[in-house]
Formats: sequence, C-alpha cells, structure tokens
Amino acid sequence: MARLRDVAQICKSKNAGPFMLTIDVLFEDPAVYAAVKATGALHAGLFARLYQVAEADVLFTPYDAALAFKATLPRLVPAGDFGDTDVYGAQQHAPLLDAEIPL
Repeated sequence: MARLRDVAQICKSKNAGPFMLTIDVLFEDPAVYAAVKATGALHAGLFARLYQVAEADVLFTPYDAALAFKATLPRLVPAGDFGDTDVYGAQQHAPLLDAEIPL
C-alpha cells in the first residue's frame, strides 16, 4: 500500500464558490496515474466519507489528459460564514493525503 501523498505530485483544494470545494490530485508520471486509476481507490465514496457529505453530492472526475482526478463537493460551512476556519478552502485537501492506494 502507498499513501496518496507518496505517489501524487500535487494535491490541492480551493473554493468553487462559497458553498462548494474542489480538490485536485495531479500526477507527473502517466504510468503512476494509470496504476492509481486502475485500483479504483480514488472515487466519490472516498471523498464522501472523508469530508462527511453524501456520495450523491460528490462530482468525481478522472481527467486523463491532465493525469488528474477532480472532486467537487459541498462545503460543510460556507466560505466566510461563522465557524469557517479556511475561507479560501486551501487547506481542505489534508484528509486525502493519507488515503491508501493499493499499488
């Protein structure tokens, strides 16, 4: 098993408006991207579990041309609202870094 942090070159998050969050996972090596994609370890259900949202609310897209995966999901607290600890959504990728990939 490998952790996502050890195989992906970039894992980042950002707001997609005040109510949604986008997480991007990018790979440098096409073979590594293909191997990760083939495992099926990255999927809407994983994001739903890690971010405590309904799986139906997660838009998950592998993007082969960019060697990337993208997930867009609802923020639990709208950006800038009372209780928001990350107004830009830039630190929300952290739970994903320890996701195990069976490589």
